[in-house]
Amino acid sequence: MPKVFVTRKIPEAGIEKLKKAGYEVEVNPEDKVLSKEELISFLKKGKYDAVLALLTDKLDADVFEVAKGSVKIFANMAVGFDNVDTAAAKKAGIMVANTPGVLTDTVAEHTFALMLAIARRIAEADRFSRSGKYHGWEPMLFLGTDVSQKTLGILGLGRIGSRVAHHGARGFDMKVLYYDVKRNEEFEQEFGAKFYPTPEEVLKEADFVSVHVPLLPTTHHLINTERLAIMKPTAYLINTSRGPVIDEKALALSLSKGWIKGAALDVFENEPAIEPEFLKLENVILTPHIASATEETRAKMAELAAENIIAVLSGQTPPNLVK
Repeated sequence: MPKVFVTRKIPEAGIEKLKKAGYEVEVNPEDKVLSKEELISFLKKGKYDAVLALLTDKLDADVFEVAKGSVKIFANMAVGFDNVDTAAAKKAGIMVANTPGVLTDTVAEHTFALMLAIARRIAEADRFSRSGKYHGWEPMLFLGTDVSQKTLGILGLGRIGSRVAHHGARGFDMKVLYYDVKRNEEFEQEFGAKFYPTPEEVLKEADFVSVHVPLLPTTHHLINTERLAIMKPTAYLINTSRGPVIDEKALALSLSKGWIKGAALDVFENEPAIEPEFLKLENVILTPHIASATEETRAKMAELAAENIIAVLSGQTPPNLVK
């Protein structure tokens, strides 16, 4: 009977799918991130045929060296795979798969929730109300910013970036600008969007900038001191992609000096650590990497990861093979 190791507790839908396929499933008994050494220890003892991993697992050459000859696939339960050394996996003859598509709507919804929350100062107002400071309506109390009919800048027009743009254009009559390595003229026609060949051109014009690029060497610190400096002082920055695409020290300084109006972040440069300066600021909203965290979506992600494993152990190509 094939054996599958799951590196942390996941929605039961994924586990059940693997068991129904006839596999023995072992789940990390502790609901915590495994260190590389702990993961290697499991792999040495278990002799698994497949591993269902998470974005918090660092899968490098050392891990694949131990896994090769036994493990046929590492199925990453995430759309991103920057936690995986794909070249090392290929060298070891191990396939890697991810779970794209199923979380597009959910992440786009969270992105827009953050956008609305920072613009309308929701988190600040909630803290104010809970602390007993609310004593009645005031004409100048927590004045925010309208989202409707503003300019939305998208950095990275993939599945999620496109969906955020859809919500902006269709739901809030926003003007959409975007930067991507590839131009999408069909998208431009459908949403009246404007393409710019550099991030700088988007940053200069946008009232709200939403970041949706993958984490690559070319996107590390995509948002840095120089690029923050060209944003409007009334602009907001939202990030639901990967933390290291933003230089957090530069962003904290920009927020504290009022060089931009606010930011809303679901991901952080050194997760799980959060830049200490952010904790002192009222004009930043912080959520703990939960953009895909709905019951429906996490269940779908777990099932898709399981389907990738089932395909490989059945002698087929996984539906979401990372190449």
